[in-house]
Amino acid sequence: MSEPIRFLVSFGQAISTMALYGAGHPARERALDRSYRSLRDLQQYDPRPAFSFLGEETVYGDTVLRELGDWEWGGRLAQAGVQRMELDPDVSREAYEDFLEQMMARLTLAFIDSAESRPAAHSGIRIGTLGIRGDTPEPRDEPAAEVPVARISYSLLDEAASVVSMHNEVQERGKLPLAEAEAVVRSLSMAMHGDQQMILPLLQLREFDEYTTTHSLNVSVLTMALTEYIGLGATDVRTFGVAGLLHDLGKVRVPPEILNKAGKLTDEERAIMQTHPVEGAKLIIESGRELDLAAAVAHEHHIMINGGGYPSFHYRRDCHKASQLVHVCDVYDALRTNRPYRAAWESERILTYIEERSGTEFEPDASSAFVRMMREKEQGVRISTLSPGEEKR
Repeated sequence: MSEPIRFLVSFGQAISTMALYGAGHPARERALDRSYRSLRDLQQYDPRPAFSFLGEETVYGDTVLRELGDWEWGGRLAQAGVQRMELDPDVSREAYEDFLEQMMARLTLAFIDSAESRPAAHSGIRIGTLGIRGDTPEPRDEPAAEVPVARISYSLLDEAASVVSMHNEVQERGKLPLAEAEAVVRSLSMAMHGDQQMILPLLQLREFDEYTTTHSLNVSVLTMALTEYIGLGATDVRTFGVAGLLHDLGKVRVPPEILNKAGKLTDEERAIMQTHPVEGAKLIIESGRELDLAAAVAHEHHIMINGGGYPSFHYRRDCHKASQLVHVCDVYDALRTNRPYRAAWESERILTYIEERSGTEFEPDASSAFVRMMREKEQGVRISTLSPGEEKR
């Protein structure tokens, strides 16, 4: 295998591994190290390697790398607006990791619009589009314009579809596709930071049976925003975001006629509904993934600070910090959404409700921080419908 091909293969493997594992995970670090070493090996005899991605063909310099065959990453990069990639000889490992993070975002986030661009954060690596003359890539002495992560659109339709697919997978096979959940959370995080100021791209229901899907996405967004607002680090933001996305996973075990019932639940129906925290925790634990925090949040997110709520503890104890944050975000989004049995509340009414129940239902620090955040960011909260242009229900 030639050095250019070895590098490109390691490049694709690194992006795949980064999509599966968070920062600092040993598997992620190994994949990054291998790919960076492959780059440095290539640069021993070509200090400034350049690649062009033309869909079905990948070109190194002026040479088509036919040995790659139908290498999927070439087509995916071209589709994401990365048709040209040039690497300087002084690229650091840190800059290379940052670059791979951006490439992962481009390749996994469906809301990227490559027609819009803003400056890239990485240094020593240039990406862009090709000026094609016949079948020949542009000369290497004409640097391509940078095309970094682009403008966000706030439909989040693909993220909603991913959550539906994830829930179906859990229902049908009892397996939780963690990589898909983490990709959704990365998408939501990117959407939150699409402008100069952080915004909250919250989904509005079109149909009542979309509740579990849109609610999961909204709670994840709100939880990540709150985690960031109180000053926790990027790892916690992402981890708490996954927990927020999965907090209601147990509802896949609740019959739809109970979830969407227009009237008051019977005692028997309410008992079934209140099994979803335990069922969710079981589903997450049984997935075989390292998701202890998400399982704890699924189990605890309906427990009040005064010991009320459900399920009941045999022995009184504090809930995890993430559960306290998800709890307040969960209640906010639930009350602001139209449901078959009641109309949505106005935001200020919900914030007042949360303030009044601080110290009884909600952990005081979590609830006060949430109220402050929402009032400060009131102008930044945006509602995206699942069916743009359709009248909201």
